[in-house]
Amino acid sequence: MEIRVNDITLHYTKEGNGLPIILLHGNGEDHHIFDALILKLKNDFTVYAIDSRNHGLSSRTTDFGYEIMATDIIGFIRNVGLQKPSIIGFSDGAIISLLIALQDNSIFNKIVLLGVNLKPSDFKEENLEWLKTEYRNTNDPLLRLMLEEPNIELDSLKSISNPTLVVAAEDDLFKEQLFHDITAIIPNAQLKIMNGYDHAGYVIDQDILYNDLIEFL
Repeated sequence: MEIRVNDITLHYTKEGNGLPIILLHGNGEDHHIFDALILKLKNDFTVYAIDSRNHGLSSRTTDFGYEIMATDIIGFIRNVGLQKPSIIGFSDGAIISLLIALQDNSIFNKIVLLGVNLKPSDFKEENLEWLKTEYRNTNDPLLRLMLEEPNIELDSLKSISNPTLVVAAEDDLFKEQLFHDITAIIPNAQLKIMNGYDHAGYVIDQDILYNDLIEFL
């Protein structure tokens, strides 16, 4: 399915019946990372899985960054006519979810943040160095995005009143203290650490979060 927002076309899938929930993938991916999870979630929710701009089958543009990607999703919600959907965002998708909630948290019901960061400095040093090397070798604008954004102040998260589930991998790309700090400052947040997994290992083509999500959502 496709929809026009912000003068671009967003590709998405819609499956299931029930309360609306949006799935947002990470950098360099598309909605298919959630295929296994969608198979289960669609029994309980109407699931909208979106390809962000410059990803999947959505429009390619030179104008992109987390802020404009957030406005894309706000436009999607309005144009589709969704009423207070919950949202599950992974990595870049979690950043976008946060940026939307910081603009207007009344848009969402509940928020799930999988592997989120607030600033490039949140990367563990070895992962940041790897990212810099990859960017030097490829000049990939998607990698540059991760080196330059986001720039979210931790203190600003106090304004998010939505029930929020923060999920991090035991071996995540980011410093573990970050996830504890985020959980502590969002008034109605809880934290789950996925032991034995890396940043994407519990997300891509996995449904192991399903029980935790059903309990939370």
